[in-house]
Amino acid sequence: MSSLVRMSNAPLVRNLVNHSLRTVRLISSSQKNRDAATLDIPKKAAAPSGAAAASSVGTSRNWVSYGFDRQDEAHDRNVTNSSFFFTVTLCLVLGTAYWAYVPDPQLQDWAQREAYLELRRREAAGLEPISKDFIDPAQIVLPSDEELGNTEIVI
Repeated sequence: MSSLVRMSNAPLVRNLVNHSLRTVRLISSSQKNRDAATLDIPKKAAAPSGAAAASSVGTSRNWVSYGFDRQDEAHDRNVTNSSFFFTVTLCLVLGTAYWAYVPDPQLQDWAQREAYLELRRREAAGLEPISKDFIDPAQIVLPSDEELGNTEIVI
């Protein structure tokens, strides 16, 4: 967050911060809102009818939906837990383990081993690690001094 504050002049960061401030929903958890009023309901009146009982099943007084199901608390919790299980456990944990142990796709380890083997072979044969004449000098075409003119040559 501190890096976002330091980059506050960037338009993308400003738009992101402004959007997040506009979409914030604050939820109060203080006790004074819950203690506002109480009603004594007789037991005969407290028995809900069939339609009212169906709508009140699975909801509690202070339940806030995670956004998957706004009507049924149990379904909302199940979908939330399963989505976090699949994203965190399967994608992040198992995906990272797969990525860590997958074979080298660009053969970098193989190329390094081959380079070390070639260096050892050349040292054992008494040759230089890299030959000065790696490319035949007769095949190299260099510009003449007139073509170079006043061009600075850095070696």
